[in-house]
Amino acid sequence: MQKIQSFRIDHRTLDPGIYVSRVDGDVTTYDLRTRKPNSGDYMDNVTMHSVEHMLATLLRNSSIQDNIIYFGPMGCQTGFYLLVRNANNQQVLEEIKIALKATMDHQGPVFGQSAVECGNYRSLDIDLAKAECGRYLDILNQEQTPSFQYKDFL
Repeated sequence: MQKIQSFRIDHRTLDPGIYVSRVDGDVTTYDLRTRKPNSGDYMDNVTMHSVEHMLATLLRNSSIQDNIIYFGPMGCQTGFYLLVRNANNQQVLEEIKIALKATMDHQGPVFGQSAVECGNYRSLDIDLAKAECGRYLDILNQEQTPSFQYKDFL
């Protein structure tokens, strides 16, 4: 059986940042890597869940809302996947930064923090989401080249 693309990447060489992991026709999959893989520094489930709620809501209400296919966490707890149709990489990067900042500035609970809206609504914390988003925004603002192709890490 063939390995999938993401298992072909040498995760020892990845740093936090944003990567174009694959392009399938008009769909671009972004790897929003918030943590260095295999470093022992992982997001806990509450942080990951909280960031997912915030960024999924904010990105689906952004200028790229009609092109978003999916946003969700990586099982390895080191980042998120964002799938976008007809992506303009610079616009996507700017919308991610806007969503991160909006999360940090948000006053109130995590979006979808009720038993009606979420299957594990008690596992959400706005302060953890704000801290993680601030940490990632700092990384993206420091990036010299904000988007790399995964093939650079094979």
